[in-house]
Amino acid sequence: MKKINLAVVGATGMVGRTFLKVLEEKNLPIENFYVFASARSAGSTLTFNGKEYTVLELNENSFKDYQIDIALFSAGGGTSLKYAPIAAESGCIVIDNSSAWRMDPNVPLVVPEVNPEDIRNHQGIIANPNCSTIQAVVALKPLHEYYGIKRIVYTTFQAVSGAGMGGWSDLEEGLKGQAPKKFPHPIANNCLPHIDVFLENGYTKEEMKMVEETRKILHDDTLRITATTVRVPVFNSHSESINVELNKPFEIDELINRLSASEGIIVQDDLANNIYPLAINATGHDEVFVGRIRRDESLEHGINLWVVADNIRKGAASNAVQIAEWIIANMM
Repeated sequence: MKKINLAVVGATGMVGRTFLKVLEEKNLPIENFYVFASARSAGSTLTFNGKEYTVLELNENSFKDYQIDIALFSAGGGTSLKYAPIAAESGCIVIDNSSAWRMDPNVPLVVPEVNPEDIRNHQGIIANPNCSTIQAVVALKPLHEYYGIKRIVYTTFQAVSGAGMGGWSDLEEGLKGQAPKKFPHPIANNCLPHIDVFLENGYTKEEMKMVEETRKILHDDTLRITATTVRVPVFNSHSESINVELNKPFEIDELINRLSASEGIIVQDDLANNIYPLAINATGHDEVFVGRIRRDESLEHGINLWVVADNIRKGAASNAVQIAEWIIANMM
């Protein structure tokens, strides 16, 4: 297997540091490894595979000078919009964690368990979906494949780590009685039905991301989808209530078996023993946990799911590294 030159852009942030951790675990065939960040972080050091690396300041020549093959970006939309095309022009494949390229029709939006074949259509940039979308579509893929999906109702319960270091700090300090700095209201002992900015239609940008990204990943613009996204006082791992109206009838046992047999899913649904997915148990794992699987008795072909995953790992870093693994195995 060919060894590659790999870079992490935005290496000092929460997702960037998790990139390093996941890359260590996955043991990709890396020849040369580079970490980039803004001028503010340049010169600091990060440890990867037991070796210290100096953080380099990102510039327009970085990808060409170091002959980077794959770059994992988690440095914000502005950085991605500027530097991803420059990297692609230098022959580097960018896997971008920001929202900058997700809905670009020329950029694949990929969850490897769901639509890995889309990776082949890349033109130098591949988008990592929103964290809440990633775990949802992993659970929805087998339902759409076997029964067809007519309508989805998302209600999310999203951890503060999804808002970065500032969100984490707001909960940590808020529990000590401090006023919030990241969120518009206290998050400690509270729930905020407000993630990202409000749009003219009354939805938040986060809610519309879930609607639009689900359609793109599942290749179905006819899907009827609505969403309510809520920030909750949990440090890590997102939980989601997903109500689905299917096109075909189903037997509940068969549906559960299909979920259990699907890549990346662990079914936890033993109500007699109070076993169902929990955020505290999902943290540190790459799988998507599904439980509370039950018919929606108000619909002819309705099903309810409770879906939980680590938003920093599967919802960001691990999904991007999985894309890199697929590229190395199938395209290099």
